Amino acid sequence: MKNIKTIFALILLLTVSTLFSQNKVTVMTYNLLNYPNASSTRNPYFKKIMQTANPDLLVVQEMKYSSGVNNFLNNALDTTYAAAQYISGYDTNNELYYRKSIFTFISNVPIHTALRDINQFKVVNKLTLDTLLIYSAHLKASTGSTNEQKRLAEVNHLRAVTDALPANTAYILCGDFNLYKSAEPAYQALVSQTNSGYFIDPSRAGNWHNNSAYQDIHTQATRVNQVGHDGSWGGLDDRFDFILFSEEINQSQSSGINYVMNSYHSFGNDGNHFNQSINSGTNTAVSQDVADALYYASDHLPVIAQFDFGPAVSVSDKTIISKFELSQNYPNPFNPSTTISYSIPKEQFVTLKIYNSIGQHISTLINENKPAGRYKINFDAEKYSSGIYFYRLTAGNYSSTRKMILLR
Repeated sequence: MKNIKTIFALILLLTVSTLFSQNKVTVMTYNLLNYPNASSTRNPYFKKIMQTANPDLLVVQEMKYSSGVNNFLNNALDTTYAAAQYISGYDTNNELYYRKSIFTFISNVPIHTALRDINQFKVVNKLTLDTLLIYSAHLKASTGSTNEQKRLAEVNHLRAVTDALPANTAYILCGDFNLYKSAEPAYQALVSQTNSGYFIDPSRAGNWHNNSAYQDIHTQATRVNQVGHDGSWGGLDDRFDFILFSEEINQSQSSGINYVMNSYHSFGNDGNHFNQSINSGTNTAVSQDVADALYYASDHLPVIAQFDFGPAVSVSDKTIISKFELSQNYPNPFNPSTTISYSIPKEQFVTLKIYNSIGQHISTLINENKPAGRYKINFDAEKYSSGIYFYRLTAGNYSSTRKMILLR
């Protein structure tokens, strides 16, 4: 009997561990270099990279045509992936690939600028029902104050969108920013905390260009000499590619989406190839065939970061939702944050608002269309004083209000 109990405990532990490991999501951003140019030659290299990195969300830039979307899906990825809706704009475009078993794709909304579009992709994690907004940007290239101001103008369009998002929205920004240093106005606009829609950089600020102090986070160029007719060369000496994220993701919390500390890295960069080709000599970060693939596939290295989506919602909660429900927040009383859960049995426009004890509206957590499902969102009351507060859910004709207590 003792052995049976031990075996059962081990099985339970393995099941729980597997469940939680599925909720740690790998995000990769990658400039594909004028794809699908020379795709028949480059696809085997991309496939090798994807098999090694194994991203759950892949955000790409320099997708030139809609024909390239399925080309990359069918020849560089495996059948576990799907492609998001592709929207063609000025010059090259952004695209998202996602693991079908983990994510549901909701929408692709372009943010128009004077140059390339910035795209807002929305996905929902099937296990946790958390919603993630993914922005992909390819900012203006080249040095000089004129180009710096063009990059700033593009970022200002993005900040106008993120500053208007409801509090506690989880969002990330991926892409090729063409920034040479963190003192550039575009970078400062991204991280400025003057308004709420700012971004967190998990890596190091500084003067990145041709500076060996940052050789471990450089992403361009993967070649010393020109390869084919496309791309930059000269060896790794710039940090052009980034993954940034919102304060909601930066905060360590028991629920919601959290950045996995120290997971951010330039894939294939071992910190020993400053001003060299990525496959020159020995690469201690990846095998020789992967280093060769990075060399031939693109003039950029991918950037990777991991995000923990927390515990999964039970199967019954995900698949059998028969009524509207607003749950009591947990914990309650709370200090300074708490989680609010709700369910909707069909697609509705949903608002979730916070009121103080005298009925004044103080915060809007949700104000958007939602598919049927069970959801949870974090309310951070750091700037509010102790007391009684109310949260009100409205979805179609359904409305419900509950009380919560902030106790410092």
